[in-house]
Amino acid sequence: MESPGPTARCPVREQRARWERKRACTARELLETERRYQEQLGLVATYFLGILKAKGTLRPPECQTLFGCWELIYGASLELLPYLEEGHWGQGLEGFCEHLELYTQFAANVERSRSTLQEQLKRSKRFRRFVQLQEGRPEFRGLQLQDLLPLPLQRLQQYENLVVALAENTIPNSPDCQQLTRAARLISETAQKVHTIGQKHKNDQHLRRVQALLSGRQAKGLTSGRWFLRQGWLLVVPASGEPRPRMFFLFSDVLLMAKPRPPLHLLKSGTFVCRALYPMAHCQLCRVFGHSGGPCGGLLSLSFPHEKLLLMSTDQEEMSHWYHSLTLAIRSQKSICRRVQPFDTAT
Repeated sequence: MESPGPTARCPVREQRARWERKRACTARELLETERRYQEQLGLVATYFLGILKAKGTLRPPECQTLFGCWELIYGASLELLPYLEEGHWGQGLEGFCEHLELYTQFAANVERSRSTLQEQLKRSKRFRRFVQLQEGRPEFRGLQLQDLLPLPLQRLQQYENLVVALAENTIPNSPDCQQLTRAARLISETAQKVHTIGQKHKNDQHLRRVQALLSGRQAKGLTSGRWFLRQGWLLVVPASGEPRPRMFFLFSDVLLMAKPRPPLHLLKSGTFVCRALYPMAHCQLCRVFGHSGGPCGGLLSLSFPHEKLLLMSTDQEEMSHWYHSLTLAIRSQKSICRRVQPFDTAT
């Protein structure tokens, strides 16, 4: 009598088993990290926000600017955690999505919060002592207030990773599949909004820094409304004579060439004078040499309607970065021009 053969494999059953393992692992991580997140939110709400309000160490407007909607975010976590602990992932996360706008508001306030904290630590001895006392509590485990304030934005990124993974590893005919899929989409959309806000904050910082480096009447407002891409020293190669070093600032729509002020200038040493603005929408870019990655650096040709600019660098890698950034800026501006051209011709 023949022995029975091995049990036939079932790909569908194996796939479901893999989904269940990954889902269980992701769900466990989401629950454990949510408990830790809620604990840290509560520490700030209790030992900083609550006591500051009770003692009046900070005025209400300053306190609001510093912490934003922290208490509401804490409340949203308090609502979510019981659902996670009971395994009602879809229902809990669907309800949590009603509070996602709080994270967008928190991101919009983050720069004001950071500057308020630094200002109050510098100006108020009473507030500085209070913060040091609270940070010294064993519950904070060595964390400082400035480390805890970005916590909601860090958690939003974790939410996106974990909830997307949870949705992807949920069996399609599961009761909470649609809820998890919708929650993953809404959280990802919110994370993208927050990322955009963060990029704008970084750009604003760059623009303020660059504006501070530029001096003279012509420099006022040059950086307003633009996106900063890169800056650095390049050699301008004239038709005759020696190459001249100039500082270049590349923005989304223009290339700014600046000349350094003399080191012994009484008032504006270390700043730059704007010498020219080159519109990227009218630029033709060509790499003259430096394609092979050799040790000789590179030379770029930038042609404009009324001027041609030759820029050189002895650093091949730096020249490649400039070529890439200039190419992106030119493509972006020409794309914008093509989109608005029909309206211009109609008029």
